[in-house]
Amino acid sequence: MISIDGTKIGSEHQPYIIAELSANHGGSLQRAKQSIEAAKKSGANAVKIQTYTPDTMTIDSNEEDFLIKEGLWKGTNLYELYKQAYTPYEWHKELFRFASEIGMTIFSSPFDESAVDLLEELNTPAYKIASFEITDLPLIEYAAKNKKPILISTGMASVDEIAAAIESCKSVGNDQILLFHCISSYPVDVSDSKLNNILYLMKEFRLDVGLSDHTVDNTAAIIAISLGARVIEKHFKLDKKECGPDSSFSILPDQLQKLVSDCKSAHLAVSDDKFSRAEVELPNIKFRRSLYFSNNIKVGEIITKEKIKRVRPGYGLDPSKYNIVLGSICTKNAKKGDRVTVDHFTKKGSS
Repeated sequence: MISIDGTKIGSEHQPYIIAELSANHGGSLQRAKQSIEAAKKSGANAVKIQTYTPDTMTIDSNEEDFLIKEGLWKGTNLYELYKQAYTPYEWHKELFRFASEIGMTIFSSPFDESAVDLLEELNTPAYKIASFEITDLPLIEYAAKNKKPILISTGMASVDEIAAAIESCKSVGNDQILLFHCISSYPVDVSDSKLNNILYLMKEFRLDVGLSDHTVDNTAAIIAISLGARVIEKHFKLDKKECGPDSSFSILPDQLQKLVSDCKSAHLAVSDDKFSRAEVELPNIKFRRSLYFSNNIKVGEIITKEKIKRVRPGYGLDPSKYNIVLGSICTKNAKKGDRVTVDHFTKKGSS
C-alpha cells in the first residue's frame, strides 16, 4: 500500500481521483490556478500537471519523422504541439504554492531529468510516469531514486516493458509503485478499454492498479473500480472553452464531481471480499414465507396439509421444517392464523 501526501491508497480506502490538468490551462497561469481550485471543489484528491518544455520533449524540426499525420493533432509538428501544450517551468512554484494554500495535493509527470530536479525542489509528493515514457528506464530510475511513490501508466506497453519499468524502480530501492492500465488513444471508446487488463496487472505484478481513463464518460471508471482499480485519473478542464490539445476529451467540473461520487459508490458496492448480507436487508426477513396454521387444530390431532401452509409473513417456523411438522401430533391448541412453533408438535414416532 502506498500513500500520496498523507492519503492512503488501497482496497480499504475510497478511490483516489486525480484530475489531470495537462494542457487545459490554455497558456494562462490564472486559468491553471482556477482549475486547481475547481478540482478541489469537485472532490478530487489531487491535480496532476506535466513538466516539460518543447526542447526537453523533442527537436524543432519539420523533417518527416517529426510531423503529426493523423489524430487530433494532425497537421502540426511535435515541437509546435508541445510549445502549445506545455506548462512553463516558471509557473510550477506558484502552482504548488497555490495548491498547498487551498489544501489540494499536486504532483506531476516529469519528462526528463531536469523536470525531476524541479519537482524535487518543490517537494512533489509523487511522480507519474506517462505511458509514452515507460520505456525511458533512465528517467524512471532517476525519479525513483527520490523514494517517492511512482505511478506508471502502461499504455502501449508489453508485459516485458512493464516488468522492466517496475524493476527500474526496485533497483534503486523504491517499491512504492502503482500501475495504471491505460489505452493510449485520444479519446478512447469504452468498447476499446480492455479493462480486464486491470485484473491481469494485479495478478501478474502483485501491485495496486489504477485506470488512466481517456474515455468521455464515467462508465469505464466505474467498471474499473468494480474490478479492483484503486485510482482513477481523468483529464479535466475548467469550462467548455477549447483551451488546449487535450480539451476535446477532458471532463468539466460537474462531471468530475459526478466521477468522484460514482467511483465512491462503486467502491462501496464491492468493498467486501467475503460473502455477507447487507444489514439493510434484515427488516425484510419478516416478509419471507413461514409455517402458519390454515385451520383450527386441537391437541392430539395429526398435523396434515389441510392444517398448515407455507405462507408470508416470516414469523412462524422456517418452511424448511414443513416435512418435519407434517404428520406429527399437535401438542398445543392453535387456531387459523397462528404461527407454527416448536411447541405445537412432537417429532414423528414420539409418544
